[in-house]
Amino acid sequence: MTRSRGRFAPSPTGPLHFGSLVAAVASFCQARHSGGEWLLRMEDLDQPRCVPGAADEILRQLERLGFTWDGEITYQSRRAGAYAAALDRLQAQGRVFACACSRKEIADSALNVDDTRVNVDDTRVNVDDARVNVDGERVYPGTCRQGLPPGRAARAWRLRVDSEIIGFEDAVQGPVCQDLARVIGDFVLRRADGIHAYQLAVVVDDAEQGITEVVRGADLLDSTPRQLLLQQLLGLPTPRYAHVPVAVNAAGEKLSKQTLAPALDPQAGAADLLRALRFLGQGVPDELARAQLKEIWDWAFAHWDLGKVPGRRSQALADCA
Repeated sequence: MTRSRGRFAPSPTGPLHFGSLVAAVASFCQARHSGGEWLLRMEDLDQPRCVPGAADEILRQLERLGFTWDGEITYQSRRAGAYAAALDRLQAQGRVFACACSRKEIADSALNVDDTRVNVDDTRVNVDDARVNVDGERVYPGTCRQGLPPGRAARAWRLRVDSEIIGFEDAVQGPVCQDLARVIGDFVLRRADGIHAYQLAVVVDDAEQGITEVVRGADLLDSTPRQLLLQQLLGLPTPRYAHVPVAVNAAGEKLSKQTLAPALDPQAGAADLLRALRFLGQGVPDELARAQLKEIWDWAFAHWDLGKVPGRRSQALADCA
């Protein structure tokens, strides 16, 4: 029987906040509860967004909270060759094409798609014009699918999405099915600045690291069908997926650097860990309020139940009080 292997993959754009702690706790507990391994990966591929020193600070935060990981830390910024090789394989299959379109040109294009989209709370909402995909951008109109327009140079490389409907069973959110051509369209694999896209990098990394379970925030749920398609095309294994609720503030905004989410308080380690476990629906006993970190982790590993995690896309911080 293959030993389970999970991972936590933060982006070093700033220190950890409570929202990132929730994802780390869920993936760590799922791995350790099953006697599996837990790996750490720094998703620092997008160097312009990375904050100097943030990766080291994240490691210090995790250590202060009692996290332990197996093996060496993987840094995406050092793996460009692996991503380029995967892109070459997709090009050899005829599934990749050069694109000259800028974001503005795509935003100004006209494409008739369904006039609703799904927001973070899994609620269908109307949009002003019927051209918005699940990422909040217009579906790519296929301008360069048959070749670059005269006088235009390649800016990015896209995967050609055919009539592919991708479905999977999420361990928390339930069944997910996505018509990629309709709700995503041909998506970028290498950006105009030469950086390989997250969708490609995460698929290559998960396969190379032997990840069997991906436990992460539900803000990435809509990305998963794209990753499954890439796994199929590259002949890579598909992990089991579990997307836990995203922590949101009083305004319903995901906790992030952009929404000014505060960094974790170094003095509140045990309290923050208990808050995260409660947020994840685990029935934390009152006596743990006075426990040390090791005792809390021992309890969490023994009693972790993925089935108790709320099956919703987002959740307010008040739900972990």
